[in-house]
Amino acid sequence: MKDNGVAQGLLLSPPLTSGAPLPNEQVLELCRKSDGLLLPVLTVAPTRAGVKAAVLLARGNRRSVKGFKILLGYYQVFASSKVFDELYQYAEEEGLPVMFHTGDTADSRGSLVHSHPLTLDSLANARPELTIVACHFGNPWMEDVAELIYKHENLYADMSGLEAKGSPYSDRYATWLVGKLNAAVYFAGGADKIIFGTDYPVTSYSTALGLVSKLDVSRGEKGKVLSANAKRVFRL
Repeated sequence: MKDNGVAQGLLLSPPLTSGAPLPNEQVLELCRKSDGLLLPVLTVAPTRAGVKAAVLLARGNRRSVKGFKILLGYYQVFASSKVFDELYQYAEEEGLPVMFHTGDTADSRGSLVHSHPLTLDSLANARPELTIVACHFGNPWMEDVAELIYKHENLYADMSGLEAKGSPYSDRYATWLVGKLNAAVYFAGGADKIIFGTDYPVTSYSTALGLVSKLDVSRGEKGKVLSANAKRVFRL
């Protein structure tokens, strides 16, 4: 992070070799050891026990927890499920954003029906006080996410995990990706709702920063994406 000029970042539960998420308690511990470089986001299992545990942990670490993450397609659950009501209520009260995995899943067994970004529309309608972040810009449904961030005052999108290497068409894919992100900025009337992210180690810091540098927007808009928006949404 420091080598790439990244001053601070959010640590979401990274997958272990087993594919299971790292326990939230360990995420908190890693953040404590980082001297303020990393800030924790708690991953929430779609069960009453999982929700209660996440809320309890957030209450006990109120000064450090910056938000929550729900893995829709991997758990095959919709964002509007009643199981999350207690979580959403707490997040609204505390002004904490809830991040949702949207778009393609790394696991072929993931459910695209559940991870499609348009499933967030009904939640944003029902809970206008809840800050919602569509992770990975809903890739490949990026135009749908552009509509969501334009329509809903409380809905944002991050750019994490978008650019990949290794394909013979990687360069052309990167060009397509920049075009989609530019179109989203133009459609939304600015970059106020777009947040920088890496999903490291899926995407390296240098690659993610390079993607922002390629956007055909003003320097001020790039500054919003790289820093200002995240500071506002996550209260960094």
